[in-house]
Amino acid sequence: MEEDRDLQTVKLRVEELRSLIAYHDYRYYVLDSPEISDAQYDELMRELRRLEERYPQLITPDSPTQRVSGQPVAAFGIVEHRLPLLSLANAFAEAELRAWHRRASALAGSDDFTLVCEPKMDGLAVALVYENGAFVQGATRGDGRRGENITENLRTIRSIPLRLGKGAPSRFEVRGEVYMTKQGFEKVNQEIMWLNEEIDRVNEELAKKGKKEKKRLSLFANPRNAAAGSVRQRDARSVRQRDARMTAKRSLDIFIYALGWLEGAARPPTQWETLQWLGKLGFRTNPYNARARYLNEAMHVCYEWQDRRESLPYEIDGVVVKIDDLSLQERLGAVGREPRWAIAYKFPPIQATTKLLKIKVNVGRTGSLNPYAVLEPVRVGGATVERATLHNEDDIRRKDIRIGDTVIIQRAGDVIPQVVGPVVSLRTGEEEVYSMPEQCPECHAPVRRLEGEAMSYCTNTACPAQRFALMEHFVSRDAMDIEGIGQSTGAALLENGSVADPGDIYSLTVDQLVYLMLPGKDHPRRLGAPTARKIVDETERSKQRPLSRVIFALGIRHVGSEMADRLAEHFGAIDALAAASVEDLESVPTVGPKIAQSVRAYFDDEDNRRIIEKLRQAGVRLAEERAAREEGPLRGLTFVVTGTLSAFTREEAEERVRELGGSAASSVTRKTDYVVVGESPGSKAQKAQEYGVKTLTEEEFLSMLRRTNA
Repeated sequence: MEEDRDLQTVKLRVEELRSLIAYHDYRYYVLDSPEISDAQYDELMRELRRLEERYPQLITPDSPTQRVSGQPVAAFGIVEHRLPLLSLANAFAEAELRAWHRRASALAGSDDFTLVCEPKMDGLAVALVYENGAFVQGATRGDGRRGENITENLRTIRSIPLRLGKGAPSRFEVRGEVYMTKQGFEKVNQEIMWLNEEIDRVNEELAKKGKKEKKRLSLFANPRNAAAGSVRQRDARSVRQRDARMTAKRSLDIFIYALGWLEGAARPPTQWETLQWLGKLGFRTNPYNARARYLNEAMHVCYEWQDRRESLPYEIDGVVVKIDDLSLQERLGAVGREPRWAIAYKFPPIQATTKLLKIKVNVGRTGSLNPYAVLEPVRVGGATVERATLHNEDDIRRKDIRIGDTVIIQRAGDVIPQVVGPVVSLRTGEEEVYSMPEQCPECHAPVRRLEGEAMSYCTNTACPAQRFALMEHFVSRDAMDIEGIGQSTGAALLENGSVADPGDIYSLTVDQLVYLMLPGKDHPRRLGAPTARKIVDETERSKQRPLSRVIFALGIRHVGSEMADRLAEHFGAIDALAAASVEDLESVPTVGPKIAQSVRAYFDDEDNRRIIEKLRQAGVRLAEERAAREEGPLRGLTFVVTGTLSAFTREEAEERVRELGGSAASSVTRKTDYVVVGESPGSKAQKAQEYGVKTLTEEEFLSMLRRTNA
């Protein structure tokens, strides 16, 4: 009887899991609007698998573990897949990948087989059919047996060949992944934000007339959803009509990763040779696909891409590991709807959903009020996240983020976690719309937002929070790099009045510092003589930092490290910079009106001029020898490098430009002279076209360098 009760409990949980998975499949594949993260979905599926493995009598043919997730939408037209599009089992750790390899080796009777490793695109799987070299049909994966006919929309994707050259089989099918670049994703969401601004304006008029307001559009949560939503775009006038025009506007691309069925030609014997053959036919295959002779080599590839995933212009969420030999693939077959000959090694998730509990504000070194989200703790990208940036008030408004929302959190690499957007479908009506404070949360001074600025600012230059943030910035590694003055030491120095601004650091003595009291774990502690001596020595060494580092350390609004380099190179001394007019500043390449006015305003402030004088009296280096390279053959020319170069890194190319007297900038403006375009360029190449800036291929750039050396 006890066993019957246990089995009944398990059965109820299995049914609950199947119902949950079916619901989330519908939201993910059909509505393109997921409510949970991939990691949470994977955990539901893994729990179901564990229970079914333990109680095989509960397995049913319609269980999510026995088929590919997703249902085709009838409005598009249904396509029966001649050969099922299988889903992949997942490995979330090295041990699971090795366990898969042991199982495959046991079934094969040997572990002596080659593997192919392919970056796992985070997009929409599609099947493309060609007849006599012409593209005739494109369909989504759907449930693996039937998909949606999206042929017309796929025709708009330029990397899908509409007609193949000679040598193409009479009839065949290829499988691939449609994806959206990160840049395209940002652009699509920006367009939605603009549309929402227009909807807000319309709604104001409708509200005045007492009419029903239009619904705001939801932002895409990630590039995968944006790709799926774009390739399955329907014309608003008819649910049965695909809107290929809208799809064509989206930044969609494709990588082909497999051959489906084939007529009129012999199939290559391996997956690797298949990829090469498909490439020769004119299909776009991923250049980062790799062959691994042994499992350890495959693991190395997985770990390498786990570390390098952020360097790609598109999202990947893992690496697909396949047995190379196609005859061995056929022998191993599939279990349920998953092939035994392949597995997806999944990276730790960089997105998750959680509750936004509060929105708080911290005050930056320039007085900017920076909102951030206080969250229910959630694991993202291998770390527990409790806070995430919200950028500014406009960003909160555009994304319609409210206190109490369930939100999607994203953490990529070492980047500060950010709130992507809310899950609107989970709102209860109790969520609160947020407004920025009218007074500084630290000093209670009035807050001001200048016209054209995204940020609000505390108007009190003596605000304690600003002073602390400026001190922290001034001693940081990229600024004056004064080791020993950390957060607690800086706060203590400000609190006891030893320093009022960064200029006072240079008057500190060992005797002053040795008795400085710092907060401790159990009780306050003294700084001590060794640390005091180190701080004084480090401060003395920092006096010889280059002028560019000093300019950056001052914390001038809108002046980052690269702009500080540009200003130091152009003016050569702090006094020349301080005396420059707005017009003088705007004559510097890449310096626009906003930066010019900000620099001018900084040096017009009496308190800031006092800091400069303290640095001068202390012997800090405030001028540079004019570099001889300014007289080089590229003098007066500004270059921007985008994409990957084969001859040298981007940093090396920029340094070569500077050595020849030119300027190297990070962004394209109308003042830019040349944009050097490498492989996989970003938005800078497009901006060059918009501004009419001349572009150079790498070979043309090298030719220019060779001519200047002649």
